[in-house]
Amino acid sequence: MKVVQTNQAPAAIGPYSQGIIVNNLFFSSGQIPLTAEGTMITGDVKEQTHQVFRNLKAVLTEAGGSLESVVKATVFIKNMDDFAAVNEVYGEYFSAHKPARSCVEVARLPKDALVEIEVVALVK
Repeated sequence: MKVVQTNQAPAAIGPYSQGIIVNNLFFSSGQIPLTAEGTMITGDVKEQTHQVFRNLKAVLTEAGGSLESVVKATVFIKNMDDFAAVNEVYGEYFSAHKPARSCVEVARLPKDALVEIEVVALVK
């Protein structure tokens, strides 16, 4: 196993890694809308989802992957009423390439985020 860590995404806020590579698979930790400096984006769910994707792209790049190498995404949202808005932003990042995906509503996310996304990707 190889630990993935980049300063281009927020540091882990607990006892976990930003991601782990096993063989040619990268498993990200869930990304919430924190900036690389650790500041929470307090905008609406669309703004928060864009920040989550900036974080995912940073850890994927460090791992040797990209959004195009994602095979599975899991989306956690605080309110299923935000599904359409999150889906709209999600579609900006996954337009031609559409990985498998799950989306679930949760009672609460770390730092009261409105959205969290984790991915599994192929890496070199």
